[in-house]
Amino acid sequence: MDEDGGSFSAVGVQAQSISPRRSNAIYHFTQQSLPACKPVLTPAWVITTFFLIGVICIPVGLLSLHASQSVVEIVDRYDIDCIPPQFKSNKVAYIKDSSVTKNCSRFLKVPKHMKAPIFIYYQLDNYYQNHRRYVKSRSDKQLLYGLKYNGTSYCKPEDSNNGLPIVPCGLIAWSLFNDTYSFSRGTSALKVNRKNISWKSDRDHKFGKEVYPFNFQNGSLIGGGNLDPNIPLSDQEDLIVWMRTAALPSFRKLYGRIEEDLDADDVVVVDVLNNYNTYSFGGKKKLVLSTSSWLGGKNDFLGMAYLSIGSSSILISLVFLVLHVKNPRIDVAYGGFMDALQEIVLFATNKKVAKSHHSGRKLIQRPKSVVTKLVATS
Repeated sequence: MDEDGGSFSAVGVQAQSISPRRSNAIYHFTQQSLPACKPVLTPAWVITTFFLIGVICIPVGLLSLHASQSVVEIVDRYDIDCIPPQFKSNKVAYIKDSSVTKNCSRFLKVPKHMKAPIFIYYQLDNYYQNHRRYVKSRSDKQLLYGLKYNGTSYCKPEDSNNGLPIVPCGLIAWSLFNDTYSFSRGTSALKVNRKNISWKSDRDHKFGKEVYPFNFQNGSLIGGGNLDPNIPLSDQEDLIVWMRTAALPSFRKLYGRIEEDLDADDVVVVDVLNNYNTYSFGGKKKLVLSTSSWLGGKNDFLGMAYLSIGSSSILISLVFLVLHVKNPRIDVAYGGFMDALQEIVLFATNKKVAKSHHSGRKLIQRPKSVVTKLVATS
């Protein structure tokens, strides 16, 4: 009992030594009396702030819009025109028939001078790479360690074939995009650089340098492109780009780069191998050639957003300015407001005490200007 009593007393002393400081902090916190910034938003501050936001946003929006407009972009949808006339009514039969040639030629006229590097993208529409079942159908550890890792349950039904594991497994890899493009201008071919089209972090840390495709696309149902079994996954950049799934049903993925300039009115001949099946689900395929600016590719949204915010801010500042000029507010500083409030409270208290004691003392008369000033600010 003595030991227990001694221990309780020790705890009590310790709590007593700590509690005043903690209780003081908790008191200030619960009463919201901690030091804080309490700005007084006067009309001048509000009008100036909105005006400055507009002055900053409008030039930024104009610069962004100019950068976007300077990008030269050629977009060509080829999935419909590359179907032979006899298959126009049955596109799915055409894409599934391996005996029918899939070669197609497209002629693209360059509208303006395009400075290298010219980026080549393929664009897919109505393709939901963000579907939950599709996104989960992969094994990141298998991509990094290969056959050493066997936990591929998420890859079903593309986890194994004929009792052997598939590397890379899953629906994403199985549906790899496999249309190909070759370019020429006049009689000379345009060389396409297909190196470094994927993220360096993906090549170095997500795809193994000693992992090779195994038993891939050997089943009865072929999804998309095939992979070279003699090249490690870290060097198969088509796969790496494809495995980074898109968030929206319309997306572009980088195919390569043309490392030479194209002049205005040049005609680029594109030989397309139309292999990929988007006809069974109503998808669209487009080929995109695009230059870039300091802001990236062609995208007017950022510039228009800045212009909208800047214009709205300046309009709001002008409306507030007109209202302030028409109905000006008499500003009282925060400290002056509190002094006036204290004066009124003291005046009301003295008046109440004087009435309760029926004293004949003369009441303390406070200046009416204080009350008038307070009412004017409220």
